[in-house]
Parts: sequence; C-alpha cells; structure tokens
Amino acid sequence: MSTLPTSGSIVLRADRLFRSVNDKSLVEDVSFDVRAGDVLAIVGPSGSGKTSLLRLLNRLDEPTKGTVYVEGTDYRQIAPRELRRKLGMVTQRPYLFPGTVADNLQFGPSQRGETLPQNAVEALLADVGLAGATARNVANLSGGEAQRVSFARTLANSPLVLLLDEPTSALDDAAKLGIEGVIQRIVRDHGLTCVMVTHDIAQASRLADRALVLEHGRIVREGSVKEVLHA
Repeated sequence: MSTLPTSGSIVLRADRLFRSVNDKSLVEDVSFDVRAGDVLAIVGPSGSGKTSLLRLLNRLDEPTKGTVYVEGTDYRQIAPRELRRKLGMVTQRPYLFPGTVADNLQFGPSQRGETLPQNAVEALLADVGLAGATARNVANLSGGEAQRVSFARTLANSPLVLLLDEPTSALDDAAKLGIEGVIQRIVRDHGLTCVMVTHDIAQASRLADRALVLEHGRIVREGSVKEVLHA
C-alpha cells in the first residue's frame, strides 16, 4: 500500500468540469474538493449526470472544459494508466478477467512489472471477505463474490481514491449489505478516500460523510450527509 496523504489534505479537486456530447450537456460547471479520508456520495435522479461526472474524474471520458487536480497536479500531466491506478474504479457490474481470483489480483501489479506476494493476495481477499479463494475460477463466482474480487483487484493497485459507480445496484439485498460492509471495512482499515455514485439515499446515509446532489449535470446541494440528504 502506498503512503497515505495527510488526513484532511485535498487529494482530488474537480475544477469547473463540463462535458457535452452532440450538443447535449451532461456535466455543467462542476467544482468540488475531496479531502483525504472523505467518503463523498454523488446522488441525484436518473440522468442527472452522476456516472458521467465520475468517469471524468479519471479520464475514462474527457471533459469538454475544466480539469481535475490529483494531489495538486493537473491530471492531464499524469499518464492515463497511472491516473487510473491512483483513482481506482469499481463499476456496477464487475468485469473480471478469465482465470482464477489470484490471476485477477495480480493483473494490475503485473502491468507495472511487479508480482504481488501470495500473503498480500490472501490479505486482500480476507479484507473483502473471500479468505481462501485464491485458486477459485472467476467463472464460478456469484455476483456478490465477483464484486468482492473487483474491490480486491482495485485495492491491489494501491489506489489513492476509490471511485465507486453504483457498486451494489446489480446485487440482491443480502449481497448488497455484504458489499456495504466491505466498503466500510476497507475505507476504515486502508484509510482510503472514496467517491461513490448511488441512487440510494439510505445507502449514501450509511456510508458517506459528505454528499453532493446533481440535477441536470449541475450541483444543486453540497455538504454533510445530514445537511444535504436529510434537510
């Protein structure tokens, strides 16, 4: 795990982000800061631009205007592969590579010419509630188990920030609560910063300290979860 930033320091800053496609505005003049240790929820109605905004944060999509600063560096100065390692994303549906669970966790480090020690693989799987699963074929995992592997694979890259795009919306209630527990545990134990998109206000209340509400691609409210979601 890489050295963590000082608690409370700004690790991520969105600076006047815009994105439009075919003259349709998806994100419009969005600015916010994320401090080390924050869990920030991005909420809003369907079509409000939540996922579009999240994808701008690690340049999966390119902003029409504006930029993002990662620990003070304009992310256009960071190689895309390194940026996506620092800002690791877990998507709604896990996309795992064919092979074993351990193969998936080794993928990111192998791209940097590194090999994750066996004990580190086992520790990451224990963190996400899959102790002893290193040799299992990913084709035989349940949806909830696959999502846990997706979290562990992202953690294997030693991210600075976790970006979560509706990480439980494809799961049943039991698996959903299990993944929420994983999020709470890894944020606490790894001291990670997290930005999560969710349509579930109750989930945002359980997991996040801060929230911003998007409507038509713009921030309409921002602040503590209590101020924003329970006003």
